[in-house]
Amino acid sequence: MWHGALEMGTALTSHPEDASLSNGQILRLDTSFEAVADRLACLSEPCVLATIVSTSGSTYQKAGSRMLIESNGRFTGLLSGGCLERDIFDHALRILGTGISRCFEYDSRGEDDLVFGMGVGCQGVMRVLLEPIVPGNAGSAAVSAALERVRAGVPVALATVFSGNPPDLGSRICTSQEKSVPESALFSACREAVVQRESRVIRWVSGGRDIEAWIQFLAPPPHILVCGAGPDAEFVVSQLLALRFTVTVTEHRPVYDEPARFRGAAFSFGPPPNLAERVNLGNCFFAVVMSHHLSSDASYLEVLAKSTAAHVGLLGPAMRRDKLLTAIGNAAHLLAPRLRGPVGLDIGAVTPEAIALSIVAQIYSVAAGNQPHNVFKTSIMPRASAGT
Repeated sequence: MWHGALEMGTALTSHPEDASLSNGQILRLDTSFEAVADRLACLSEPCVLATIVSTSGSTYQKAGSRMLIESNGRFTGLLSGGCLERDIFDHALRILGTGISRCFEYDSRGEDDLVFGMGVGCQGVMRVLLEPIVPGNAGSAAVSAALERVRAGVPVALATVFSGNPPDLGSRICTSQEKSVPESALFSACREAVVQRESRVIRWVSGGRDIEAWIQFLAPPPHILVCGAGPDAEFVVSQLLALRFTVTVTEHRPVYDEPARFRGAAFSFGPPPNLAERVNLGNCFFAVVMSHHLSSDASYLEVLAKSTAAHVGLLGPAMRRDKLLTAIGNAAHLLAPRLRGPVGLDIGAVTPEAIALSIVAQIYSVAAGNQPHNVFKTSIMPRASAGT
């Protein structure tokens, strides 16, 4: 039975990699979870999931970082700069043999570590849970469910039990359908983590055994909308997908109605004026308007101006931008605080690949809280009419 109150560890509420939309939605730039989850979805053989569940002092990665270890020696993700991975791999092979999860501690605080230990020299302590993952087991299902939710734009809390009864150790998604006491404690902690947008360690006692779990709040990655599916859009989308952002491409011209060119991204075909009916613009962090068709770009801008999309980028020179803003009239004033035009950082880009790099770099920079200096100035926009 469960005895005593649930003990909450120190909450981690501030994450430099997180960004916030104007509607309060939190976004996550650290998409290493997606890298592990995507690789796991491709595997049919048993593997080991390594999760950092706590740290103190200076460490290469912090709690919540994960690494997938395959029996052939392939790693997805890193927990250190490469200095611990060999030892973790040796432990992982034994975990595969026993099928039982186990927690390991790496302490590099003492001077002896440089001589007799791993030689890390980071002056910190890191606890790592290694759990066997096979298709369909609890760990695999938890990672898959968490990935599905964050890719749908829904925040989630992923629980990793790292201390207690060995068969109970591992990752899990807790829902209100689970009735046993440990799951009830985890469910309450996960629900609170999502409400408070916090990650933390929790502790409780069950059956006379101390239990600890790392509760990780996972916000969705940024959702980027690309308006226009021309050849140059492929370079933008491929770089965004490499960052494992959520990407939607919209197109209105039948000649470019080719979703296969954008594998990994959602594709929506239809006229620009009904964009808001086809795509959820409320969770859109950054929209890039790049259809190269003047009237269509004007329609996209007008729809985006009336939406809550956080940021809008417009491809093309300043003269074209001014013409478009004049065309959409008073809607331009709604768009001005969010518009970056010409979109992209000035890196001297010439080729389509480099232009795409400049656009994606600006998106990432804005998401990280920086404000590049090409935000459109309202002083040269058409004046709003009375009552607007």
